[in-house]
Amino acid sequence: MATELIEKINHFLAEEFEVDAAAIQPNASMKETLDLDSLDYIDMVVVVENNFGFKVKPEDFADIETFQHFYDYVADRIKAKEVA
Repeated sequence: MATELIEKINHFLAEEFEVDAAAIQPNASMKETLDLDSLDYIDMVVVVENNFGFKVKPEDFADIETFQHFYDYVADRIKAKEVA
């Protein structure tokens, strides 16, 4: 996966959720690191859609536990959008 994509994701997550970018590690829990509650997931949907240009369903986040899961999800959705 492209380092640029990971850096972009980390940047907007750190900015949006006001956390130290160094705390965002691939195997870290996204929910714990970002201190996410249910409303934060809605914010994340909006941020992802605005940054990457694809629609997100809140249930897409059900299986995302770590930042690596999130990176993979975004990369897969970008690839699917490019193929479509």
